Amino acid sequence: MKAVRYSTFGPAHEVAELIDLPAPEAPGAGEVLVDLEASPINPATLLQFEGRYGAKPPALPVMAGSEGTGKVTAVGEGVTHLKVGDRVQILFGSSGNWRETIVAKAARLFALPEGADPLQLAMFGVNPPTAWLMLNDYVKPEAGGWVIQNAANSGVGHNVIVLAKSLGLKTVNVVRRAELAGELTALGADVVLVDGPDLAQRVRAAIGDGVLKLGIDAVGGEATARIGASLDDGGTVVSYGLLSGEPFRLDAREVVFRNVALRGFWLQHWFMSAKPQEMQEVFGRLIGLIAKGVIKVPVAATYPLARIHEALAHAAREARGGKVLVTGPAWKG
Repeated sequence: MKAVRYSTFGPAHEVAELIDLPAPEAPGAGEVLVDLEASPINPATLLQFEGRYGAKPPALPVMAGSEGTGKVTAVGEGVTHLKVGDRVQILFGSSGNWRETIVAKAARLFALPEGADPLQLAMFGVNPPTAWLMLNDYVKPEAGGWVIQNAANSGVGHNVIVLAKSLGLKTVNVVRRAELAGELTALGADVVLVDGPDLAQRVRAAIGDGVLKLGIDAVGGEATARIGASLDDGGTVVSYGLLSGEPFRLDAREVVFRNVALRGFWLQHWFMSAKPQEMQEVFGRLIGLIAKGVIKVPVAATYPLARIHEALAHAAREARGGKVLVTGPAWKG
């Protein structure tokens, strides 16, 4: 069977290796076999290939791929909650999922609704919970309040817009190109602004007396400082990415005199610490929103696993217009 790995760090489309592995045998007790359906290429994925992600692998080579969906093709002894044909989510904690068939522990999987968009389901394991937890876990959401985010055209950014609206929050969405405003406004964005040195002044002009206590940052560098300067006194910046490659910056005057705080977010910490009931509640809510069409991230393209180099090159482009996903033998699109 085909699988993807990398043996050295570098641009993903250059260092990815499409290899042949023996097909797995029948699943053992408590296991299932899953044929890959679809898996998104997230910014974190590209950083992992480059060796610039937070959790650098201890040794190379490394099998690539994380979240996605698949179809169960065989069920091992003792597995009663899944059956052949079920669509399942391959969670973020799994690794090496860019392979045609995956052996998975059944206890970590659950059946997904058949009526929901399979591509949206393939993307729900990382970006939607990231957006949901950042909106809820740092500043208590209050209806009518505001949240500001940069990289608003990203997958997480799209989720922040629709999930904030479901919580009664309004959004200020910071982008690098003015032509993105129409797309985000159609999604439900209340304000879209192009980033720049005077961002804080333009934010205040846009929201008037609105309460703005939460900022979400994916860029780092001076972009973090501009988000912090836009917040009310006592506000919190939650940083989950470093797209600029520059260290986070927050003006000392904001920290000392206005009590603006900077917090970091990494979804892996939540996966490691959250109780099963909490995870079920969060995932259940998000799956319900996907099934209703509330969460719908644009898809730029899908590529079969055999065209992984094209897929990775496409995912690395700016202004690509949506998420790029790789597909496996279970994909029927």
